[in-house]
Amino acid sequence: MSTQMLIYERAVQLSSTTHKEWSVKTGSEYAFAKQVNSVPLVAVEFPQAAAEYSIVFAGTGDAMMPIAMLGMREDENLYLDEKNSWNAQYIPAFIRRYPFVFSSNQDKSTFTLCIDEEFSGCNQDNRGERLFDGDGERTQYLENTLRFVNEYQGQFQRTQLFCKKLQELDLLEPMQAQFTLSDGEQLRLAGFMAVSRERLKKLSDTQIAALFKTDELELVYLHLQSMKNFTGMVGRTQTQKDDKVDAVKPVEEKVDSTAAEKEVDSTAAEENTQH
Repeated sequence: MSTQMLIYERAVQLSSTTHKEWSVKTGSEYAFAKQVNSVPLVAVEFPQAAAEYSIVFAGTGDAMMPIAMLGMREDENLYLDEKNSWNAQYIPAFIRRYPFVFSSNQDKSTFTLCIDEEFSGCNQDNRGERLFDGDGERTQYLENTLRFVNEYQGQFQRTQLFCKKLQELDLLEPMQAQFTLSDGEQLRLAGFMAVSRERLKKLSDTQIAALFKTDELELVYLHLQSMKNFTGMVGRTQTQKDDKVDAVKPVEEKVDSTAAEKEVDSTAAEENTQH
């Protein structure tokens, strides 16, 4: 599945004919991302995302993109709570964009706005925001959405250029991480790339100056700084595991021995009185 379509089940072209009576109701429930352990990031998100997520790189060639790690295991999102609310200050734009997305033709010269019709918030009951008015014209909500998705697409393409620069400078290297939980269970993450500090130090002054001038050097250091958030992910993993263990523990009924003795004595006294 392509990076752009990661959480989409059935994205179709938005049409004033097909979707004239459609509305979209969004909220604070993100069940659609429950089984996603990473999502793409665009470079402009790095300053906010680096505070809460580990930012690494995945893919090859033109498909190389930065991603925010969400889980230690496949099909796991540690940033959702039991009510499927997002448990972080910053929510990646990839998630906020849903259920909308651009599709493109083969040469990527034309982009078309699509909507995931399988999204639970899509309806024809006027719940949420209408997509088109009675005349079939875009509502303000849809206009705002189109601007947001368009801006996201522009940032996505700029981020691809940043990744291309990292590859040209040979700064990325394969990386893996291994962690041990309190009960001894070991978790291993692999299949991603990270900037090598050693290779970064070997760049020429001219190359460093060029990265600095385009703010790409700042992005590199935000990426490296974000690695510390793997520790927080381990903590989230441990907390969720402990919660599951507590949930299956048998309920032990505590007996008040003093109260039980009084009840026995009372019963015995009644029996003696009857005799």
